[in-house]
Amino acid sequence: MDTTWHAGEQALQQRAGFLDRLAEVGPQVIRDHMPDQHRELFGKLPTMLLGALDASGQPWATMLAGPPGFVGTPDARTMTVAARLDGQDPALAALRARGPGAPVGLLGLEPHTRRRNRMNGRLTALTEEGMTVGVVQSFGNCPKYIQARDPIAWDDAPAGLAQPLDAGLDDGALALIGEADTVFIASASAAMPGEGRSDGVDVSHRGGPPGFVRQHRRLDGGLELRIPDYPGNRFFMTLGNLLKHPRAGLLIPDYLHGDLLHLAAEADVVWSDDERELRLRVTAALRRPGALAWRWTSARPAPQFTA
Repeated sequence: MDTTWHAGEQALQQRAGFLDRLAEVGPQVIRDHMPDQHRELFGKLPTMLLGALDASGQPWATMLAGPPGFVGTPDARTMTVAARLDGQDPALAALRARGPGAPVGLLGLEPHTRRRNRMNGRLTALTEEGMTVGVVQSFGNCPKYIQARDPIAWDDAPAGLAQPLDAGLDDGALALIGEADTVFIASASAAMPGEGRSDGVDVSHRGGPPGFVRQHRRLDGGLELRIPDYPGNRFFMTLGNLLKHPRAGLLIPDYLHGDLLHLAAEADVVWSDDERELRLRVTAALRRPGALAWRWTSARPAPQFTA
């Protein structure tokens, strides 16, 4: 029996008309080890995206950074990340609380070349200087919708104190979201994922023109973010997770100043004809000033947004 896809992914694949095809393709492209070309990319990355679950089942997304080479792959089934771990980071706090065996979603994305690969696994070790993760799933992603930008400077200044925000956010956070062309989403197949190949935590990328994340103030005063789901590889990993476990962790990076905005949200997938939209009701927020040490050039728009 194929265990590549869990029930949420299969339900959406069936609705889109790709279930049978992906049942064949899945075992070929979702591997239990990292191919050499993925290991080569991971080894030269300046950043690594990470998704984790806290004790309540809330996913959190974060971005780790270091000089190229800070991500290592000593063998095809093991990844190391040599980055000092900030105690104020909600995703890392979740991993510390759960310890070895905790599910981890990792995304290696090189913005200036638009290359990206994903690896979902299990934490095997965590110290103040980094972590080790064992591979469960390894797979590639196409370069669509990635806004290219280059790392230009490393800022060694200590990060500022994390700032908890009301779920309605403040003007600075709302402005950052309104200008964002890149968002990362952490999701999970369950509040306590099991050991199966298709059951765990995932972190994925969403890109679009500035303003593609729309803000909607609800009648109860809450903030809802709406993100279009552009056509991709049709795996429906993020959306399939949200169908089973409708909670998401968002990360909005400020590439100019190095701030990271972490959001927790309740999630719905709205499907109308061939169009899909994520609707995310913000429930908690945390701003970490200067948490991203790299500074970057302005974005060069993805080809999909220049036609």
